[in-house]
Amino acid sequence: MTSEVFVVLPSYNHAPYIEKCLSSIIGQTIHPKKLLVIDDGSTDGSPGIVEKMLADCPFNSELIVRENRGLCATLNQALSLSEGKFFAYLGSDDFWLPGFIQAREKLLENNENAVLGYGHAYFVDANGDIFDSTTESNQDGTNHPYSIARLLLLNGIAPISSTVFYRRSSLENVSWNEKSLLEDYEIYLKLLTLGDFAFDPTILSAWRLHGKNASKNLIMMHDEVLKAHDRGSKVFDLGEAELRKVQTKIRFRQAQEMLQQGEKKAAIRLLRTNWRGADSLLQAGKSLIHLASPKVLQAWYKKKKRANQIKNYRGTVI
Repeated sequence: MTSEVFVVLPSYNHAPYIEKCLSSIIGQTIHPKKLLVIDDGSTDGSPGIVEKMLADCPFNSELIVRENRGLCATLNQALSLSEGKFFAYLGSDDFWLPGFIQAREKLLENNENAVLGYGHAYFVDANGDIFDSTTESNQDGTNHPYSIARLLLLNGIAPISSTVFYRRSSLENVSWNEKSLLEDYEIYLKLLTLGDFAFDPTILSAWRLHGKNASKNLIMMHDEVLKAHDRGSKVFDLGEAELRKVQTKIRFRQAQEMLQQGEKKAAIRLLRTNWRGADSLLQAGKSLIHLASPKVLQAWYKKKKRANQIKNYRGTVI
């Protein structure tokens, strides 16, 4: 059985993870219309792994190997080469669960006004161990249905890219900003002006967090969100003062995330000018306590928390 989705795999220096990623696409319960892999100038042997795997791919597939142009340029190129009713891309370090395509296609078929469908994801580490999911994390935006997608994006919270499935006709009216270092947030703002976001609470994909992915660079990620926020401010229909108040909250949350990652200096710089972004005195107090804690204690706590999280998910089949 073949679906109407054109699947894109933008590959860049993820040799340790690319086989798992490709296997998750090839092993779907229904096959995509086509799989296009664009290698964006990898230097770690990734193209060879992809070429070997595609040789036995049971459906239409293609590999393009070229110089590095960046993720947004890669996605624009892929869209220009695509066909079919739907479009989905998967980072070369992430993966889908077997029923992802079938469930997402059904989701959009049942929601005709939706420009995209999204849902929950597992968080996995470099070893593939699950340590969390967006059903439990307090820092994700996928715990909510599409009816409040505008509110989530206003607060700088976006669907995780490995969970997203696009209606291709909607994507043809927009494009990825090739000057942006963060590909997904701004495209969501653009699409929000065209229709709804449909939500599926089932966990059908995995987002891998490791030392080299962009999400680790919290400063860059949040800066790019706020730049896109300004460019897409008309989407929210807010006055200047209201928008700045929301951005102060976003920066305060950014400072909290930096503290959790041990980036105290960057966190202090943000807290100095954005402490009013705390939802309560208790939240502000917790941040101060975290700030005063020694790095060694924070590292110990983080390691213990991760070990307990992995233990809780042990035995989960993905």
